[in-house]
Amino acid sequence: MKQRLLMFVMGCLMTLSAWSQETVAVNTGNIVSPELNETERTVTFRMFAPKAEEVTVEADFFGRTKMQTPLGTVEVPERKAMTRDTTGVWSLTVEMPNPELHTYCFYVDGMRMVDPNNVYMIRDIATYTNYFLVDGELSANYFVREVPHGTVSKVWYPSPNLGMERRRMTVYTPAGYEDGTERYPVLYLLHGAGGDENAWSELGRAVQILDNLIAQGKAKPMIVVMPNGNGAQEAAPGEYPNSMYKPSFMNPKTMEGSFEVAFSDIMEYVKSHYRTIDDKAHRAIAGLSMGGFHSLYISANNPGWFDYVGLFSAAINREAKGENSFIYADLETKLASQFSESPKLYFIGIGTADFLYQDNVNYRKLLDQHGYQYEYMETDGGHIWSNWRKYLNHFLPELFK
Repeated sequence: MKQRLLMFVMGCLMTLSAWSQETVAVNTGNIVSPELNETERTVTFRMFAPKAEEVTVEADFFGRTKMQTPLGTVEVPERKAMTRDTTGVWSLTVEMPNPELHTYCFYVDGMRMVDPNNVYMIRDIATYTNYFLVDGELSANYFVREVPHGTVSKVWYPSPNLGMERRRMTVYTPAGYEDGTERYPVLYLLHGAGGDENAWSELGRAVQILDNLIAQGKAKPMIVVMPNGNGAQEAAPGEYPNSMYKPSFMNPKTMEGSFEVAFSDIMEYVKSHYRTIDDKAHRAIAGLSMGGFHSLYISANNPGWFDYVGLFSAAINREAKGENSFIYADLETKLASQFSESPKLYFIGIGTADFLYQDNVNYRKLLDQHGYQYEYMETDGGHIWSNWRKYLNHFLPELFK
């Protein structure tokens, strides 16, 4: 009886194993995609689609082209055609792009698909794309390296100013924090419109950049707080009750003053729960796009809070309306107060093709008129993560000197 039972169990295990292997073979097989050939400096994409009539690749480094839509002519990412072999595998080999984190997807007979052979994916608002990393001087800090690693926590805090018992933020503490008694400076790092508390740690490679720069001795060990800048949300979609909805670019309570008013809730929690150096010289705030907008107005309204401010492709202009209109009113007066306290670094970064470029030009003219000191970094490209990663990689080593 025992022998029969043993044989039955073994048979089930073998069947399960065979089924699992078959599932893997059907879904991915031995296909490698993308395949980076360092010797020939090429990248090869592959997709098994034997019944497809057309398969194309869309990648962030292919450039852009114009397309006619019901809404008129719009600029869209370029797609390149793949070629099918006799086994039903489609492939395309292209020159390896510049060192960066690169994203791509497939279109199979017009339907957008992620690469089933690449498990590395990231979400940007409501869209998933595959990615791969090309190593080089520019992207060196975007990789996980053999260095001491900090801790990344998803932390819930109360926000009475937003009428919420709990909201979530991502907090990075440097390697060794848990084992010591040392106090650390704090950077508040804010995301853009449509993002959430996961954006900088996932799309921005902030954790890898921090680990590497700190290990190299180029950046001071610091606590980095990455909150959710959407004032109507408790957390990223799917992470709080009744939040299984499609993420959107614009959300309630984002750029009408609510988040700026409630920012003190975040700072109070960080002060009471982490070993911080609680003074202006050891606090920084920076953000991209909407987060740059928040950084500009939070720091301007509270000139004694931050000695370091970073505006990455920042939105600038806001007409004062509603109950929180005071946040955006009298900006020049507030800037006069802020710069009278001589911030140690006021950084502005923008891409030449960014749709906010002219707004930033005008803002710098305003600062220049008053003789306010700032650091400016201009890069190629538009409103894109590759620029924001560059700015963060440059900004961190300048903090808390």
